[in-house]
Amino acid sequence: MRLPSVPGITPVSLRSVEATTAELAELLVRLRGADAARDPGLELAAAEAAELAHEHGAGLVAVVEHAAADPAILVAAVIGVDRPMDLDAAAELRYYLADSGGPDIREVTQARTATGYPVVIAERILVTDQLRSGPPAGAQLQAVVVDPSVPRIAVFTLHSPTGRGWLELATVIGTLVSGVDFGAVPSPAR
Repeated sequence: MRLPSVPGITPVSLRSVEATTAELAELLVRLRGADAARDPGLELAAAEAAELAHEHGAGLVAVVEHAAADPAILVAAVIGVDRPMDLDAAAELRYYLADSGGPDIREVTQARTATGYPVVIAERILVTDQLRSGPPAGAQLQAVVVDPSVPRIAVFTLHSPTGRGWLELATVIGTLVSGVDFGAVPSPAR
């Protein structure tokens, strides 16, 4: 899979869990400012993202930044599936995510990338159990890009620990996901 270069997305090393954690934490602290070095949540978010990325064979781990937002963590992986997926399978995935996502799922949409691949996007606003009615504890976006010609999908997960500037961060990721190229010509739409 090929991805476009997008300003605001800084990849980190995938050499080891420790290297990924250290680079993520360093970038997050640098972007949030010196006071962020005392925030244990940033180190925890970096460590969790690094562990999950390595466990699931991610091909990309990055920090996403925008001037009007707190930085977020992006993890992306290409995953083999049982059968090639078409537009109907993408629609089924959209309905499944909407039905099973729980109360934190705010929106599930389906579209096409600029390169013609179906994509399902789920947006989740994370809240703590004690603060169900309070401010968000963060935000997460998952975009699943379907390759109709090969049984595989690309899964992009963007996590913002604070949710500040969420729409701006989502726009940066939208630019990245829109340019996904699996290297094969997508099947024509039905």
